[in-house]
Amino acid sequence: MKKSIKNNLEEQIVIFDGGIGTEIYKNNFFVNTSFEGLNLSNANVICGIHKDYLDAGAEVITTNSYGANFLKLSKFGLGDKVKEINAAAVALAKQAIEECDIDEKEIYIAGSVGPIKDHSVATASEDDCQRYLLEQVNYLAEAGADFIIFESLSSLEDIERAIVVGNQAKIDYVLSFSLDRNAETARGESFDYVLKIINDLNSKTIAIGLNCGNGAESTLATLENIVNKVSLPLIVQPNAGTPKNIDDRLIYMTNPEYLTTYAVRYVSLGAHGIGGCCGTSPDHIADITRSVKPLAKSQANKKISEAFKVEEELLPEISLQERSKLGAKLATGQWIKSIEITPPRGFDLGDTIEKARKCAEAGIDVINIPDGPRASSRISPIITAIDIYEQAGIEPVLHFCCRDKNLISMQADLLGCAAKDINNILFVTGDPPKLGDYPFASAVFDVDSIGILKIKENMNRGVDFGGKKINAQTKLVAGVGADPNALDMERELRRTREKAAAGAEFIITQPVFSVEPLIEFIEHIKDLNIPVIAGIWPLASYRNAEFMKNEVPGVFVPDEIMKRMASVETREEQREMGIKIARECVDAIRDYVQGIQVSAPFGNIDTALRVF
Repeated sequence: MKKSIKNNLEEQIVIFDGGIGTEIYKNNFFVNTSFEGLNLSNANVICGIHKDYLDAGAEVITTNSYGANFLKLSKFGLGDKVKEINAAAVALAKQAIEECDIDEKEIYIAGSVGPIKDHSVATASEDDCQRYLLEQVNYLAEAGADFIIFESLSSLEDIERAIVVGNQAKIDYVLSFSLDRNAETARGESFDYVLKIINDLNSKTIAIGLNCGNGAESTLATLENIVNKVSLPLIVQPNAGTPKNIDDRLIYMTNPEYLTTYAVRYVSLGAHGIGGCCGTSPDHIADITRSVKPLAKSQANKKISEAFKVEEELLPEISLQERSKLGAKLATGQWIKSIEITPPRGFDLGDTIEKARKCAEAGIDVINIPDGPRASSRISPIITAIDIYEQAGIEPVLHFCCRDKNLISMQADLLGCAAKDINNILFVTGDPPKLGDYPFASAVFDVDSIGILKIKENMNRGVDFGGKKINAQTKLVAGVGADPNALDMERELRRTREKAAAGAEFIITQPVFSVEPLIEFIEHIKDLNIPVIAGIWPLASYRNAEFMKNEVPGVFVPDEIMKRMASVETREEQREMGIKIARECVDAIRDYVQGIQVSAPFGNIDTALRVF
């Protein structure tokens, strides 16, 4: 039996298809044609579009029925074909699923219903509008649609009408709004008032959507405005930017990579349905699927370790103080000094070891070693950590990324770390490959950082991830990341608490440039009693500041900092200003954190050391 779309949205990320109308337009059918009427006259074109989206990875196919109501069809002389056209819309979606040889239980058919009233039917009564809309919805339901999606609702009138009709129909429905970046309708009506209407009319909607709009960036702003106000699953389907008129044809110029970047941000904010609207093509959806579905897998499997049955007696963990020098400092509340050194792209570690020696001589406690930052490919961070520990005499903190390995490989690597006394581990979920230099690499994500923490706890107590006894307890000291500037702070705090419950023993934050969000974040989690090590990035130049502000997820550079970096002219002066700003930040947060981790911009250890 197929799981309901509501349950599926609540449990994982679901990929929706993209624009139907713009794909039809690409096939040389222009706006003087009833696109919905093509279900009867050019069924092969419509079926082909659905198949392209299925091949791209879409799990929800939207029927070609946006304007298939009596009033809209009558303008094309098709008012007597309402039932036939809507039934064909669903049948063509089913045909595409069958021809793609996909289990129908894995794909959902969304019956598309657009607003019924525009300037061309302005004289229609409200009773007629509701009756014709309900007629369309019922025909879609009878034909086998899994749910109805009322799309592009852009006024309170449209919204109220959709709710009244949806509540009468015997099929699940979604309300999807077209709002501006301030979360207002085209008539300036606020989303707060939209929610009031939804509540006042006792809407039975199973999810809230955002579609159409002014492109990916504008939709992100809208989502930020509404995400904390909605308890239902959120579906985000932006337009692919604003179309350009080229040779009298409207062409959307946004490339798939651009839209994918925003799709990942939507997921980070909490959206569970991701797709596109006007201008998004199968290429866009294929690109989104490659990056978003691995994230969905990690969310779905983050509790995977809970399913393992422990068959052996669990031993008490070795005390934190005895596991490593860092563990001892964490346990006794001592100030911790860390510097981040990124492994090189080649295999010569000589320069990296020399930098680590310099840090050790300067009294730095640990070297923080990223694992494939920004989904880049570098020498193994485990090899880097071993060489630094053995040749430079300073403990590493090894980032351990869940993106690249399955559970078996992850356990093997953790056992290898234990064998070499690499015990300080920062568990991170990892960036999807599409965000890095190798977009066609695949991701694994058997578990996320929360799931691997639970496995680490078992290994520290003498059993593997399958519950089998290992020959000795590991002494892993488990750290996690946190983002004090997260757009969805409620989610960030929830996940931080989940990480703490799973066994996290220290936190390293994203680089902090504004102290207030960090202090506020620490206040929210102070009951967890987990040491926080603040990330510090001494800006190397104004250009570096621009990159951090605009290109690095999870980093917020305030405008005031940008002004200060721009106030000096030469690169050296800007470097000095970056160090000064970093020191000021450390002074401001010293009483709230147990240490700092300073990044070495462009590998410049001297800059990092001057922050301490």
